[in-house]
Amino acid sequence: MGTLDAYRALFDLSGRSALVIGAGSGIGKAGAEALAAFGADVVCADLDVDAAERTAAGIAADGGRATSAPVDIGDPDTIRAVVAEPDVVVCTPAINVRKPMLSITPDEFRRVVDLNLAGTFNVMTIVAAGMADRGRGSIIVISSIRSQVVEPGQGVYAATKAGVVQMVKTLAAELGPRGVRVNALAPGVVETPLTEQIKADPDWYEAYASKSALGRWARPEEMAGAIVYLASDAASFVTGSLLVVDGGWLAVDGRFTPPLPE
Repeated sequence: MGTLDAYRALFDLSGRSALVIGAGSGIGKAGAEALAAFGADVVCADLDVDAAERTAAGIAADGGRATSAPVDIGDPDTIRAVVAEPDVVVCTPAINVRKPMLSITPDEFRRVVDLNLAGTFNVMTIVAAGMADRGRGSIIVISSIRSQVVEPGQGVYAATKAGVVQMVKTLAAELGPRGVRVNALAPGVVETPLTEQIKADPDWYEAYASKSALGRWARPEEMAGAIVYLASDAASFVTGSLLVVDGGWLAVDGRFTPPLPE
């Protein structure tokens, strides 16, 4: 194999299996499609089984290899039922309760923490055990720019996304010697079902669009390249990282453009 072919092969996922949890919509769906496009055999898992089946069917119709399965990340038994021996695992599910901290009820707090933090913990630890035994694997967890910066109404969600990053770093440190890479992806604002509340408010939607350096929202498929990269041998020396894909949101300071001289 020549030098250029060797570099091209870095992104080749042929012969590898991938489990994408949350593949029924949004970033999970785009990630499942992209992994299949680069040769992976993908299990599209979701609490919404019909949505997972649609994603898998679309991949198969386009020449890829995919199956579907039900999963509830709050129920470890359902995770174990779909794990098999994946080389790549992508975990995307999350919920949010957009309320001031003083208005959040204990039940709402537990609901967000149970899914975003405890559910992600379930996925990471269950899949990582098998990967460590096999001496290989890549785990990719969807965090958020809210792990780094917050705004009113995002307190509990932000706390869970920051917690996810710390779990990623810890597992990366613990399992690096056993060949397992663990990374987090931090999207900015993306057109997904989770952001429907914002999209329904034109002023809110535009305010978010104007905050990033690119001046717009992301599409789910714009997260797919980062997922393929972290899954592939192109990222063979990348672990314990937070890969930010936010259109420059974290790079732009403040919400006001000052009147600067020409």
